[in-house]
Amino acid sequence: MNSITKSIDHTMLKPEMTVADIEKLCEEAGEYGFHSVCVPPCYIKASREALFTTHVKIAAVIGFPAGYSLARAKIYEAIEAVMNGADELDVVMNISLAKSGKWELVEAELSDLISATHGAAHKIIIETCCLTDEEKKKACQIVMNTGAAYIKTSTGFGKEGAKIKDVELIKSVAGNRIGIKAAGGIKSLDDVKAFMKAGASRIGTSSGVRIMKEIINES
Repeated sequence: MNSITKSIDHTMLKPEMTVADIEKLCEEAGEYGFHSVCVPPCYIKASREALFTTHVKIAAVIGFPAGYSLARAKIYEAIEAVMNGADELDVVMNISLAKSGKWELVEAELSDLISATHGAAHKIIIETCCLTDEEKKKACQIVMNTGAAYIKTSTGFGKEGAKIKDVELIKSVAGNRIGIKAAGGIKSLDDVKAFMKAGASRIGTSSGVRIMKEIINES
């Protein structure tokens, strides 16, 4: 089950979180050996300090959760995040521009952001619950054009989170050319197994400890 453990981005993004919550998140990530913690940019430094003696990476969300900040603001946020110690950036695509058919602007923003933070791994959130299947396919092509490392399904703040059918659709378009991260509503070991079978190689969840306890009970 080590592959499952190392696929988990242990996540906390609720607006009412505290510093103590972040410290606990990092402690849990270190204890179980998760791939990363996924946190808001304001908690990157605190996470870096808490995880200094571990191999756990730090992922920060950018343009979260709606993605429609000004491009320059998102790029600045991304640069600051990397300077503060983020290893990975979970960037929300400009969903509004995508829905408006302004795909060239979507791609330009993402390409510029990735170029400005080339030392980080980029996971682009396309928010599948807001897109038609044809828009999802187009979003996949756009994200692959930018050189991002992953297509991510959801913020977890939309009307729906990750769906198996969406991961399968993304996989049918992307093949092995880019990683897929499923996130939003993933709460159990069975969920994780199902999404990984569908093609996801990274899992975003706030239920990492619960999932680990299920793994321990299985062994």
